[in-house]
Amino acid sequence: MKNTKTSDLVKVSLFVAIIVLMAVTPFLGYIPLGFTRATIIHIPVIIGSILLGPKYGGFLGFVFGLTSLLNNTFNPTVTSFVFTPFYSLGTYSGNFWSLVIVFLPRILVGIVPYYIYRGMKKVKDNDVLALGVAGVGGSLTNTLLVMSFIYLFFGQSYAQAKNVPLSTLYGVIISVIAVNGIPEAIVAGILTIAICKVLIKYTNASTLE
Repeated sequence: MKNTKTSDLVKVSLFVAIIVLMAVTPFLGYIPLGFTRATIIHIPVIIGSILLGPKYGGFLGFVFGLTSLLNNTFNPTVTSFVFTPFYSLGTYSGNFWSLVIVFLPRILVGIVPYYIYRGMKKVKDNDVLALGVAGVGGSLTNTLLVMSFIYLFFGQSYAQAKNVPLSTLYGVIISVIAVNGIPEAIVAGILTIAICKVLIKYTNASTLE
């Protein structure tokens, strides 16, 4: 049991290193789109959740959220106030709800995929299907919750910062989900299958030795 815990801590440390490396590497973890950023940092969080369980996955999600908080504080875009209480743009400023947006969805990205994967395996014992659905589900957890919270807690400020009428903000939110969220989810599903298949096979082989 001690060896297993040590092994898990080593794996968590490696995932943390990958997340931080992606966060500080330009155009890798956070891809600037001018008005916002697309991200693929959620992928190691999803994989960590599936391989290490929801406790460690949730911690990796917290690290993901922390990198987002720091990135939006020190390298902001026009809408960074929704992700950090330490940044303001004119009359728009972040607050407590910024912390909810930046951390809660990301922590859940480290929890939800584990249960999706386990649930899918019980329904149909097919690793490829289970991993793919878990990857897509984890990615959409991030996108849907972040954009929903932005609409709920910062609707008016977000609309003004993006220079769109408040009446059309819902459509803007939907377009962001479609343009950013769906491709991110597809990529997450494909990479989760490809990477987890190898890692699960390696882990099982190591356990049998």
